[in-house]
Amino acid sequence: MNYQPNISFILDDKIVTIDFSKEKNLKPTTNVLEYLRLFRTKKGIKEGCGQGDCGACTIVLGELDKENGISYKSVNSCLLLLPMMHGKQLITVENLAAKVNNNLILHPVQQAVIDTNSSQCGYCTPGMVMSLFALFKNYKNPSREIIEDALSGNLCRCTGYQPLIKAAQNSCKGQKDSFEENKSQTINLLKEINQKTKTISIYAEDVQYFRSTNLSETLQIRKENPDAILLSGGTDSSYKNISEKLKPLKIIDVSGVEDIQYFTEDENNFYIGSGLNLEKFRSLTTFKIPIFDDILKVFGSLQIKNLATIGGNIGGASPIGDLIPVLFALKAKIKLQSSSKIRIIKIENFIKSYRKTDIKTDEIIESVIIPKSDKNIIKSYKISKRKNLDISTLSGAFNILLDERLFVKEIILAFGGMAEITKRAHKTEDFLLKKRWERNTINKAVEILKNEFKPISDARSDKEFRRIAAGNLLIKFWSETNE
Repeated sequence: MNYQPNISFILDDKIVTIDFSKEKNLKPTTNVLEYLRLFRTKKGIKEGCGQGDCGACTIVLGELDKENGISYKSVNSCLLLLPMMHGKQLITVENLAAKVNNNLILHPVQQAVIDTNSSQCGYCTPGMVMSLFALFKNYKNPSREIIEDALSGNLCRCTGYQPLIKAAQNSCKGQKDSFEENKSQTINLLKEINQKTKTISIYAEDVQYFRSTNLSETLQIRKENPDAILLSGGTDSSYKNISEKLKPLKIIDVSGVEDIQYFTEDENNFYIGSGLNLEKFRSLTTFKIPIFDDILKVFGSLQIKNLATIGGNIGGASPIGDLIPVLFALKAKIKLQSSSKIRIIKIENFIKSYRKTDIKTDEIIESVIIPKSDKNIIKSYKISKRKNLDISTLSGAFNILLDERLFVKEIILAFGGMAEITKRAHKTEDFLLKKRWERNTINKAVEILKNEFKPISDARSDKEFRRIAAGNLLIKFWSETNE
């Protein structure tokens, strides 16, 4: 296997190459935020939370798409490891204005922010401008809902959001900008990088980093490095979260493996590649599996969804992960693949204990398999302190099949935040089976549900609230299925 110790990407309209074997100050675990501020003097980018929650560090990435064009997406630079920039165009707020005859011409988004007085203290403004820039590149005359979604990951304590929404409406009219004018040059530079790309292998101090675009090579690297951490989007297991636990640290970055970035279907199932980012996944499944659209509307921010993957969400096995209860309700199966074999297991059997799964040291999550079901009623719910960009206090995803007399033929009640892992309420399910789906039955089921779990009290809620809220979600589900 041929390796390269360096990465290349576009910054300031030029190819930047970093050879980590020659760099003393940079490691593969250096994040993009640190690199830009400390080594490229890009001071427009700000660090607020360092965890992808505030959006002050928002940048935009340009990548080649399948139509030989460039797709643009906003991301949190604090969550991105520097090698993840390979083969991409990195755009910061300093890149937006264009020089024409030695005059600086502001980008339409920047001008709109000024015209609508959308900036106050200004600390968060560059990140907001970058989110609006990504919106500008992806939508013409976006709806208010789309604008609010684009800004949901940019938090500010002083700026009113209405002027920002107005700025988006004023600027996103489909006009050309300097990026469109330089599009051909950028495409050629990206192609030049990709044509020379080999599997990346970086050794720096106590860190080893691997990245391949090929599944078979990735599986071979996994086999040879069973102690390595698998990194997909990196939104939940960034270097700051893992570096103190493991030294030396080995990372296998699967975010560039194109073979696992797909969505297909046949007569019986949907097949979702584990490397598909959640925003792309959402757009592909809005009408085919609408329950995902419901939950992903309140799943993190657009910046997070542009990085996070369905495989990473499952592999993290968080007890409050928003997608896992939904996958329980959908009877999902996980396809695990190594260099020598394939295993397919139910997601309920895949998650073993707190943050522990049944994945072997030579395997990766290749895909998620979801059986099709036309007659079942499936709903998901999330309770959190904020609607957007917040961790679940608890969540529920329910699946029911009723006969013509409204008796329960099948039922799944899956909860997150009620135990150390996502769990089904089996006792409550058993009680409801073969009973009529009516309020009197639900009232009795709620009493069983309240005593089925032993939730804990923490910063988000106390245990009694969780018990009551879980019962209320069941009542809400019943109510919605009787509308």
